[in-house]
Amino acid sequence: MKIVIQRVKNAKVEVDKKIVGKINKGFLVLLGIAQNDTEEQADYLVKKLCNLRVFPDENDKMNLSLKDVNGELLIISQFTLYADCKEGNRPSFTKAAKPEKANELYEYFCNECKKNDIKVEKGIFGANMQVTLLNDGPVTITIKKD
Repeated sequence: MKIVIQRVKNAKVEVDKKIVGKINKGFLVLLGIAQNDTEEQADYLVKKLCNLRVFPDENDKMNLSLKDVNGELLIISQFTLYADCKEGNRPSFTKAAKPEKANELYEYFCNECKKNDIKVEKGIFGANMQVTLLNDGPVTITIKKD
């Protein structure tokens, strides 16, 4: 399981020209789920995500967490994070979890984030989504848990 975290001033996701998720200050999270990923891996990443200290404090040092700044989460499932481009020019996605399992872990991940008293918005699993964001910094961090 892996996540790409982008610190944002705001972000939104649209499906069929309708906004289905929108946040202000916080993190846009792209979540990739592999075939053998588990809830335990999700728990690890949720803890890291919710406590990651990358927001500036009064001295402009990255020292505050999402919770400290009352930040919000927009979580998007993205199987393409498991693209394998080693051979040829067309990526293989065989390492990504099948949709049923991926959706189950995606929902679990989102629900566990909500348990941290953080506002969570989502995309629509499996939909063609258009994501708009204003990256703050820019700050982009990836975390992987095998």
